[in-house]
Amino acid sequence: MKNEPLSLFAFDVFSPTHLTSGTWRAEGDQGHRYTDLQYWTGVAQMLEKAGFDGIFFADNVGYHDVFRGNADAALRDAAQVPINDPTVLISGMAAVTKHLTFGVTCSATYEPPYLLARKFSSLDHLTGGRVGWNIVTSYSEAAARNLGKEQQLSPEERYDMADEYMEVVYKLWESSYEEDSVVRDADSATYIDPAKVHPINHAGKYFTVPGFHLCEPSPQRTPVLFQAGSSSRGMEFGGKHAEAVFIQSTSVEGAKRTVAKLRQAVADAGRDPRDVKIVILLTVIVAPTDEEAQAKYQKAVDLAPVDAILARLSGWTGIDMSEYDLDTPLASVGTKAGQSMVDMFSKADPDRDWTPRQIAEFLAVGGTGSTIVGSPETVAAELRRWRDEADIDGVNLSYVTKPGGWEDFIELALPELRAQGIVAPARPEDQEPVTLREKLFGQKYTLDGHPATAQRAANLSQAAR
Repeated sequence: MKNEPLSLFAFDVFSPTHLTSGTWRAEGDQGHRYTDLQYWTGVAQMLEKAGFDGIFFADNVGYHDVFRGNADAALRDAAQVPINDPTVLISGMAAVTKHLTFGVTCSATYEPPYLLARKFSSLDHLTGGRVGWNIVTSYSEAAARNLGKEQQLSPEERYDMADEYMEVVYKLWESSYEEDSVVRDADSATYIDPAKVHPINHAGKYFTVPGFHLCEPSPQRTPVLFQAGSSSRGMEFGGKHAEAVFIQSTSVEGAKRTVAKLRQAVADAGRDPRDVKIVILLTVIVAPTDEEAQAKYQKAVDLAPVDAILARLSGWTGIDMSEYDLDTPLASVGTKAGQSMVDMFSKADPDRDWTPRQIAEFLAVGGTGSTIVGSPETVAAELRRWRDEADIDGVNLSYVTKPGGWEDFIELALPELRAQGIVAPARPEDQEPVTLREKLFGQKYTLDGHPATAQRAANLSQAAR
């Protein structure tokens, strides 16, 4: 049985709402303040004071326009649109915190690796090594159209390109600058020793990058690498590159199966399966009693418009859910698209015929992740079950209202979770800051067996010659 405390990350998006539909209409919701930096610095300070390990930002460079062939339903509910660039938030939030870390989603399909490497080195410097990159290959057809592609690349090709993308950024981060390249020697008028800076000379199928990195080595060199691919190819990619994997599941049993597959993918890549932390999406609705929590949950469900839920679902899957009767089991449709939708849920409940209405009811709160509803004691028992049975290492905590969902969790659930050892005790105020990788693995640079480590070894070999 797993007894280590869970890592705890808040999960959000630089947008008015995220996974739960209708939240902007809830009393006290502050999502409309998403463009106010003071809102975000306040959130950062709240999470830091509560002892959260970090905040994880999802992102999407497209929008949900599959449902009924347009984005109207998504726009009406602010369903992850409008959405701003989360990387620009991090410096402001880091400036008012010492320990809070930041996971940031960026696409390896639409941003050149040379520019992304500079972006994350810059963030790693400015946060003192408290940043991680969530690697995505982007599922959105809207993103493809608006970023110069006639159509979305196939998933297989996106991952093939991402593999080479990672090769490029590892070379830039790990082998372009030797460790002692920055000398700042006034006597010789030398800030950086040119002999210790090396062009990466990369020429591949998808990318040509002949030069050296624009940034001097940052505290972690390579940011902590998150990934969330759930297909077999996505798991293969994560097994090779990820240091933390973000998963979603409709049940503990489903999560357990996913975790086992992920750890096997890591082993198949020649790495220790425990060298990857697995973090699951959960939404917690907590109140002093189970009955009060259930009432809060029902209130959130009542605020969620079906069209808004289906707009999200259609965008996530690429299937226009308006084409199906709300009460017709999708299994009876008999199309490839319909069956792929059924498969998402049948693993959690294989004896149930899911209809679009039932799926919408499930997704109303927390999206495709599971939701825990109850008193502090109930929440603690459920989180213990997820930790011990599913073998997860951490939680990405979503919300119903922002930031009220986290405030309730901090006030009501967190003391009980700490008392039971499910979450680590709050850190001492005078504790020295550490990097995100040190927080997760106890060391600043990537572990042995990781491909970035091999690039760093090549750097050391080059320096010795």
